[in-house]
Amino acid sequence: MVKDLSVELCGIRLQNPVIPASGTFGFGLELEESFDLNCLGGISLKGSTREARYGNSLPRIADCDGGMLNSVGLQNPGIDALVNEKIPALRKIFNQAVIANISGFSIEEYEDCCAKADACEGIDILEVNISCPNVRHGGMAFGTDPKAAAEVTKAAREASRKPLFIKLSPNVTDIVEIARAVEDAGADGLTLVNTFLGMRIDIARRKPVLANTMGGFSGKAIFPIALRMVYQVAHACKIPIMGCGGVSRAEDVIEMMMAGATAVQVGAQNIRNPFACPEIINELPEVMDRLGIQSLKEIIGSV
Repeated sequence: MVKDLSVELCGIRLQNPVIPASGTFGFGLELEESFDLNCLGGISLKGSTREARYGNSLPRIADCDGGMLNSVGLQNPGIDALVNEKIPALRKIFNQAVIANISGFSIEEYEDCCAKADACEGIDILEVNISCPNVRHGGMAFGTDPKAAAEVTKAAREASRKPLFIKLSPNVTDIVEIARAVEDAGADGLTLVNTFLGMRIDIARRKPVLANTMGGFSGKAIFPIALRMVYQVAHACKIPIMGCGGVSRAEDVIEMMMAGATAVQVGAQNIRNPFACPEIINELPEVMDRLGIQSLKEIIGSV
């Protein structure tokens, strides 16, 4: 019997819940010759800021047991290049959901970028990354304070009519508090979670492995923690969740959805294996059959 992999995010139908996470799949165009991108449920594009950014100094990626560290520093060509060049080029080859990931270092920058993304016809969903440091308040990330997170959400909501997802940082004491704050401020959905802050030291050189000392830790090792946060937030909020963090196989997608995620993003695994997403999608029907699942929609939040 044919399995139903489809899900719905804020009125947008996805043929399956599998989405490459922002920063791990470029702008989609980089892999167009590797496989048919239209097998995906959607793509969360590389994060965009108001101005083009070179990013942090090298080295900015390091391999770790169970995952990887990155301190790329939001390298991107800027929001204007996204809406005027990247999106039109992607839409020539891709007809599934396009998610624009927006970053910023001030409320005004978030507002400006969201307005431009909202006006771009080829973008379906805005995903606002609030893990960026607030340069006007000592560098504290917007996403670590409920009030600051709500302020970004409110500004983004006023600048856009498209479905608005807020991507939360896990580097907080109580992620439910942050989630409720952005829900109350007008978010349509949440992406959980971004990377965990970590570091490694080169003991031979007696120096940090990354030029920026610390970076975001992602990969299989963080899956149980990310899953726990998705579960907690799903039971505290009413808006849909895109689960993210350590997903590497079809069984992980099922777990994330049972915990409360409507869609599931695959991040670091794409760096290790560019075919990770299509492989997971191909494996899902077999896993569903083994578990007696006819439709993925029936398992969302079932635990």
